[in-house]
Amino acid sequence: MMNRVELCFSPADFHLYEKNFELIVVIDVLRATSAICAALEHGVGRILPVATVEEAKAYQAQGFFAAAERNGMVVEGFELGNSPLGYLERAAALQGQTVVMTTTNGTKAIHLARNKQTVVIGSLLNLEALCQWLIAQRRDVLLLGSGWKDKFNLEDTICGGAIADRLITSGWFRAEEDSTVAGKFIYRSARDNMFAFLRASSHRRRLRKLNLNADVKYCLTPNQLTTIPVLREGFLVKLPAHEQGEVATGDAAQIQKRAPR
Repeated sequence: MMNRVELCFSPADFHLYEKNFELIVVIDVLRATSAICAALEHGVGRILPVATVEEAKAYQAQGFFAAAERNGMVVEGFELGNSPLGYLERAAALQGQTVVMTTTNGTKAIHLARNKQTVVIGSLLNLEALCQWLIAQRRDVLLLGSGWKDKFNLEDTICGGAIADRLITSGWFRAEEDSTVAGKFIYRSARDNMFAFLRASSHRRRLRKLNLNADVKYCLTPNQLTTIPVLREGFLVKLPAHEQGEVATGDAAQIQKRAPR
């Protein structure tokens, strides 16, 4: 029997999609989930996503390294927000550390999905590794776009569409919702030049005004990372190699052999 993969455009619609889904992929391409993937791949020990700036400040007061972003900007009093390049620049200092993080959209979506059996983090950066792992799970998958303040956005839809397209093409998955079909075809329209396709998107315009084009280029360049962040006991950690299975050995061919003919 084929599994389902569906794409939910924003947290505001999560309640309409979540029934019967226990594996959730949270997506916030620009920039929270990209930053989470980059941070864990480059040595951060774990990340505690929190919903509010006040919670982050409370942890900061206890001596934790805390990061906070609102409306694309680092919140006053914090060293970092949700820039993946910021975590790369501080990689040496953050080795093995716990980072407390709050962002405008991404951590809200993670918080919303937190009671599901399995919550993993998706981005364009870890696209292929994540898709291989999802195919190997043989479970129904709900792709949750973080959107922008509960509204649809293009970049998360493109990433969700890319994942859905890959899973459906494997032969193991089907989609029933029009949102998933739309995401798949939006991704296919954008995949040859996502940077240009998103030139007029609302959040890219916001980030451009903040002089964050380097972040945008990094986040829109697929398959730079192999880390799959997973939520364990409230913390995001790097999925262990033995759980990543075939992805850890790079044997994608084994996954393809399972696909029905």
